[in-house]
Parts: sequence; C-alpha cells; structure tokens
Amino acid sequence: MTFSVAGKTAIVTGAANGVGLAIARHLASHDANVVFADMDEGKLANELGDPGAQEGNVRYFVGDLREKLTIANLLSATIDAFERVDILVNASRQIMASDPLNADDDAVMDLMQQNMLTSLRLSQYVARRMIKQAEADGQEEGNIGSIVNLSSIAARRAQPELLGYSISCAALDQMTRSLAVALAPHRIRVNAVAFGSVLSASLKDALKENSDFRKDIKCHTPLSRIAKPGEVAEAVQFLASDASSFVTGQIMTVDGGRTLIDPVAAPAH
Repeated sequence: MTFSVAGKTAIVTGAANGVGLAIARHLASHDANVVFADMDEGKLANELGDPGAQEGNVRYFVGDLREKLTIANLLSATIDAFERVDILVNASRQIMASDPLNADDDAVMDLMQQNMLTSLRLSQYVARRMIKQAEADGQEEGNIGSIVNLSSIAARRAQPELLGYSISCAALDQMTRSLAVALAPHRIRVNAVAFGSVLSASLKDALKENSDFRKDIKCHTPLSRIAKPGEVAEAVQFLASDASSFVTGQIMTVDGGRTLIDPVAAPAH
C-alpha cells in the first residue's frame, strides 16, 4: 500500500515556516487539499501569495488558535474551501527557556497552552467534524480520519533549562495516547512524531548563535547529521495515510538514533 493522501483534506498548523511549512507543502505536493494555518500572516503571504488569488488545493488561514473562536473559524474556512477535513497535523510548537527555580515563571504555562492545550482543543473540534462527515456519508467501516501531533524527544529527557518545553511535550505525548483510545471507537487514529535535531526555524537561529552547536549535535546523533524538515514530513504522511491504518496511539521517533545513546548534557534541539 502506498502512502497516498490524494484527495484528502488536511489542516496543518504552524505552517508559516520550518517543519510545519515542510509538512503542509509535502502533503499538497502529494495531491492533498491543504489549509496552511498560522498566526503569522506576513510569512504565509510570502510563501503562498495573495489570499484572494488562492486556488487549486492550497489555502491559508491566519489566526491565533489559542482562541476557541479562531479554532471554530479555521474549521469553517476549511469546510467552505474543501467541504470536509480528513487529516489534522498539529505542527504549531513553541520553544523557550524556563527557570525551574522560579514558581512565577509564565513560560511553563505559555508552553502548555501553545504546545498541548491548543492541539487538544483543535483535535476535539476536528474529531467531531470527522464523525459528522462519516455519519452523513453512511461510512460504517474503515478509518474516518487521522490526527498527527508534533512532539519532541525532549519529552523523555531531563533538561532543566527547557523545563516547560519538556513538560509540554510529555503532556502532548500522553494526550496523543489518551485521544487515540477515546477516538478509536469512532475510527479516528491519533499518533505523534517526536523528532530530534531537525533544521527547524528555531534550530537555524540556534546554529547562528553558536558555531559549535552543529558539531555537538552530530556527535550525539548516531547518523551524524541534522535531519531535513522533509524527513519529518514523510513520517507524517505515513501516519496520515491509509498505509498506517492499524497504527494509533504511537509516538514515532525520528531522531537519527539519538535517544539510544544520548547523555543528559547533550543539546535538546
């Protein structure tokens, strides 16, 4: 079975740059209808052009998905454009340092909101739509939708300066498992891709600031390189496609073998 997503409609959040953009472009290049969602209108417009001129299998949506009304508007815009939604990729992530000794540090709550709670709310909205579609179509057998979350190997590592990010990723992993069980009776699959060092927007910035960072990452990765965003996109395509029809509740690790040998002191990106 191929990893076909042709004719399916996908929402990809965090799609203005980096890994999210690579995933959205990858799915669109494989003939899926894709809504690129992000709060950065300038970057979306730069990548996709004038929203008024959009046609074919690509649209973009601008808004802060931490707001429930924005989530509802995103789903409505997707239905207006493509009449349905079959795939959700929660690719919007935020990384920031947090102080483990500061109880008033807002970074932990901000990261939980951005990296886990927003993904949970959007997943709930989209899952209800998928169930409604299946009922309207009279589809009584087979999977009716796929949700893929983007996580990180930071979820299973102790990195004090990334306390909030690590906690939010661990929460996202558990959310993935819990939703997978909850939605299985409705034939909706939920999985995640936890990646290591991928040339994301945040990692590019980190490499610019520290010239030794690239060498350090390679030394702690058995495959001895930093992954391209497209390599994460291919893993997402597999989980979104019918090729993974009996896969749910799994955290697929895409890290070049890093978590097999990684000491705690190694960089977390």
